[in-house]
Amino acid sequence: MAEPVVPTDPQAEAAAGRGALWLGPDDLRRLADHCRCPEDAPAEVTERCLRPRFRARAALHRGGPIG
Repeated sequence: MAEPVVPTDPQAEAAAGRGALWLGPDDLRRLADHCRCPEDAPAEVTERCLRPRFRARAALHRGGPIG
């Protein structure tokens, strides 16, 4: 059985320095599956690309089958 979805706490996110970014399922899938980092990109560049991709995948997974 899937875990219940816990709503985001806007105050906690703002305190952590994060802002809201509302994307639809198709945009999340595109972000999760697409990266244009060159193979010789520095680790820092690759890491910055991987974080939003990971979060997009997590949002899709946590939200269940949407769109």
